[in-house]
Amino acid sequence: MPEVPNLKRIRNEYPLTVRELAEMSGVSYDTITKVENGHREARPSTIRKLARALGVEPRELMKGKK
Repeated sequence: MPEVPNLKRIRNEYPLTVRELAEMSGVSYDTITKVENGHREARPSTIRKLARALGVEPRELMKGKK
């Protein structure tokens, strides 16, 4: 499962709280927090939901991943 290094940065550009993103995307608050902090990798379906809610392409969330 992939890492999502740009999630927090992009979310903060809006600015959105984790709770707001959770409501918009249908992804749980706990999952978003763990993904942002690197404690959990995201499923491809989760990345798509988050990207759709943020109005970006999924690859933008993962761009720059090493």
